[in-house]
Amino acid sequence: MKNFNLDPDNILPPLRGRLLIASPFLEDPYFSRSLILLCDHNEEGSFGFVLNRYIELDLPDLSEKLPETEGRISLGGPVENNSLYYIHTLGERIPESIHVSGNLFLGGDFDAISAGLADKTIASDQVRFFVGYSGWSEEQLEEEIGKRSWYVRNLSDLPVMDTAREDLWNEALRGMGKPFSDLANFPADPKLN
Repeated sequence: MKNFNLDPDNILPPLRGRLLIASPFLEDPYFSRSLILLCDHNEEGSFGFVLNRYIELDLPDLSEKLPETEGRISLGGPVENNSLYYIHTLGERIPESIHVSGNLFLGGDFDAISAGLADKTIASDQVRFFVGYSGWSEEQLEEEIGKRSWYVRNLSDLPVMDTAREDLWNEALRGMGKPFSDLANFPADPKLN
């Protein structure tokens, strides 16, 4: 019989550019099995975007300045879900961008993004759009991590710009090694197993 550790220790603290992986036991209907890119974390709180929830809208539905693209639009979180946000891999090409990690940047000049997408000098896989964001007040995220609601991992080579992926949550957990990989296979509803 195989032994499973259903309560592994997570040693990484939350930081800008790291990922939050929802524990398979997190019962929050919004964040269940979600994967979040932390775009900022400081003494005032944290914010980021859910990477594995999508909405059935096209960019022109959200802004007439944006053209049709191939990527899906993500539901970034329950906060300010009437606002559009974006991350990109364009760096300083987009003025006023904020560096998140590696080649990932947050926001910047919206007109530069929309013009680049329209004239195809920016590819759809270089920008990822989110409606709303996920936010935590001062020390709230640390408390939730302490209660084992979230695991923290480095971004490393996880394909966060790929909106066609359906298995990012599982892949992120498996990438943390044993025993986290066992949790990736834990059924969403153990009663049905």
